[in-house]
Amino acid sequence: MKFRQTDAARVAAAKASFSAATAYRFEQDPRLPSHKAKVRERRRPDPLVDIFDAEVVPLLKAAPGLRAIAIFEEMQRRHPGLAPSVRRTLERRIRSWRAVHGAERDVIFRQGFT
Repeated sequence: MKFRQTDAARVAAAKASFSAATAYRFEQDPRLPSHKAKVRERRRPDPLVDIFDAEVVPLLKAAPGLRAIAIFEEMQRRHPGLAPSVRRTLERRIRSWRAVHGAERDVIFRQGFT
């Protein structure tokens, strides 16, 4: 932020080719990102730790076309104490699992005429 020595934050940011919000953020905490505190971990215990690998993954392997909501409803049937708030967690976990272990997908590049 050499420009900041002579210009206002908004002008210095424009000269340095980044946003004014970034300039204000640098002024608040000039440390590099590598010197800042690490990102926090989970704040609550994982509600799916006992059932994901044991029950959900076999369902995904047996029927790859199952939707996450159907798996969630089955898990609620098997485990009545499973809270409705776990649904999004399960959906994210299934999406991540499918990205790594799921079936290969075809990649299509559209041909544009200009």
